[in-house]
Amino acid sequence: MFEFLFKKKRSEKLFFHTDVHAHFLPGIDDGAKNPDSSQYLLESLMDLGVENFVATPHITHETFPNNYNTISGAFNRLKDHLKDSSLNPNIHFSAEYRLDELFEAHREAGELIPFPKNYLLIENSFIQPFMGIRDTVFQLQLDGFKPILAHPERYPYYHSDKTFYDDMHAQGCLYQVNLLSFSGLYGPEVKQVAYQLLKKGYVDFIGTDTHHRHHIEALKKFMQTSDYRKLEKSAKNILNNTLFE
Repeated sequence: MFEFLFKKKRSEKLFFHTDVHAHFLPGIDDGAKNPDSSQYLLESLMDLGVENFVATPHITHETFPNNYNTISGAFNRLKDHLKDSSLNPNIHFSAEYRLDELFEAHREAGELIPFPKNYLLIENSFIQPFMGIRDTVFQLQLDGFKPILAHPERYPYYHSDKTFYDDMHAQGCLYQVNLLSFSGLYGPEVKQVAYQLLKKGYVDFIGTDTHHRHHIEALKKFMQTSDYRKLEKSAKNILNNTLFE
């Protein structure tokens, strides 16, 4: 009858209030398809405690050739849509840049869209690595950016490379790990690598990488687990909540 006294406290809010990786801008990538979907994602994340958002739509040469105009246009459509709602989130926009020829064109033209404090989110293909990543990170640093590699735990070709994660982090490339990687959503090997990066102190940012309703449901489920509570205690040094200080 006193069983409730021994139950673990359930997590109602995320342990960070700034999400640095989410795909809620309407209609420009594989995230929210329309403003109503955008509003659902934002409202759901705000219910989980997120106060500040950086929209990071994909910019890829072959599938989502976005630029400042397409991203700012979607951002403005969303802001107009939210005027009729009770939501008032702090939203900024940047991008998740695939390292490809389009990225190089944007960089050479001075058209990159950074986070506040000049952070820049970059990603690899999941199929094969970008062979010039070390040189690219170095060039971005020379240009005054602070590169962040998106979800490094999800690139299978790095899992067997014993030096990549150490070398890149030592070079000053920051790592943004997906929150749901710690839940096992992307598979046991990805989960294992995520915890290895955490143990080494290489998790600089955590992002939800929210695209759709399924991710929201998975987040809520994960937040009720002992794994989540352990992560909450271990990830004290992430930089999310310093972004807008």
